[in-house]
Amino acid sequence: MEWKVPLFDLHFGAEEKRAVIEVLDSKWISSGSKTAEFERRFAALTGAQYAVAVSNGTAALHLAVLGLDIGPGDEVIVPSLTFAATVNSIYYAGARPVFADITSIEDLTISPQDVARKITDRTKAIMVMHYGGFACAMDEIMEIARQHNLSVIEDAAHAPGATFKGQHLGTIGDVGAFSFFSNKNITTAEGGMVVTNNKKIADQARLLRSHGMTVSSYDRAQGHANRYDIFQVGFNYRLDDIRAALGVVQLDRLGEDLRRRRSLAAIYHQILADLDGITIPFDDKIDISSNYILPVVLNNRCPFNRDEFRELLEAGYGIQTSIHYPAVHKFTPYRALAADLPVTEYVVEHEMTLPLYYSMTEEQVVYVCQAIKDIIAAASMKHTGTEGGALFELKHA
Repeated sequence: MEWKVPLFDLHFGAEEKRAVIEVLDSKWISSGSKTAEFERRFAALTGAQYAVAVSNGTAALHLAVLGLDIGPGDEVIVPSLTFAATVNSIYYAGARPVFADITSIEDLTISPQDVARKITDRTKAIMVMHYGGFACAMDEIMEIARQHNLSVIEDAAHAPGATFKGQHLGTIGDVGAFSFFSNKNITTAEGGMVVTNNKKIADQARLLRSHGMTVSSYDRAQGHANRYDIFQVGFNYRLDDIRAALGVVQLDRLGEDLRRRRSLAAIYHQILADLDGITIPFDDKIDISSNYILPVVLNNRCPFNRDEFRELLEAGYGIQTSIHYPAVHKFTPYRALAADLPVTEYVVEHEMTLPLYYSMTEEQVVYVCQAIKDIIAAASMKHTGTEGGALFELKHA
C-alpha cells in the first residue's frame, strides 16, 4: 500500500553510502578500526567511560545481564510493556523475570511503587525500559536499588540522546543497552551498544562478544598476536565495520534528528491536547526525550476500540500506525509467571503509535491530527443523530 503518511522513514543520505564504500575499499569489513571509532564516539555522546559495540540490542541486553553476574535463582524486576528482547535477556541467563506495572496512562514507564512491592530476597536487579525514549523515574528507581542493594540495568534502546536531569539515559544505572535497529534514531540496520562506567562489566562484554577470545581477529590480522586463549565461553555478538561506519555518520545526524522530532512532537501535543477520547502520554517530557515514537492512548471516552481506529486511519486517510507493545507476560513462555498488571493490560489494548520521523512535515502532522479529530467528531455526530461523518459510515454502515 502507498501510504499518504507512513509510520517511519529512514534518515539516510549520501554520507552513509560513502562511509560504507570506504569500508569496502579498505578490505577490512568485520569488526575493526571503524567499530572502535563508533565506540569512542558513542561513549563521548553519552558520557559513559566505556562503550562496547555489539551485533544488536538484544545482545547488548544479554551482556548487560551477564555483566552483573545474574543467573539461575536470581530475579530481575522488569516491565511487561516492552519489546520481548528486554525480558528474554533475563531468561537467557537462567534468571526469573518478575513483571512490574507501568505508572499510568500518562506515563508508560515502569512504576517505582510497583517495583518496590515486587522485591523479594531473590531479587538481584531492576531492569527499566525508557519507553519511547522517555525517562523512567530514575531518582526513585535508584533509591529503591540503593536501599535493597540491587543493580540497575537500563534498556535504552529507544533513547540515544535522551536525558534525565542532564544525565544521558543508559548511564544512570550500572549498565545500559542501546539498539540501532533500522527504525531507531540511530540506525546501523542491526547493531547495539553496551555502556557502563564499570571496567569489569565492559571488559567482560568485550570478551564475551567474540567467543571469549583473548585476542581479536583484527589484532591478529594486524600482526599484534599469533596466539590466543578462549578465556570464557562466549558468543558471536560482534558488530562489523560496515555497520559501525553507518553508526558514525548517524551520530553526526543525531542532534538534528532529535531537534526535528521534538518540534514535530510538540505540534502533535498542541493540537491533540484536551481532545476528548485521546490521552497523550509524556506531555512534560518531550524536550528531554529522543521522541523515538509518538504514542497515544485511547481512553474510555473514545468511541472506537484501538483496532477500529487504526483501520479508519488507514482506509480513510492513508495513515500508517502501529502498537508498542503487546504485553510480554501474555506471550507463551511467560504465561505461567504471576503478573498483576492492570495499567499495562489497559494500555496494551488502547495504545496507538502515530507517525513520527525526521523527514515528516508539519503539514503531515496536522493532517494526522485532523484525521483523528474528524474520526472522533464523526462518531459523535452519528451518536447524536447529526448528519455527516463519512468515515464513521465507511466503517459502520
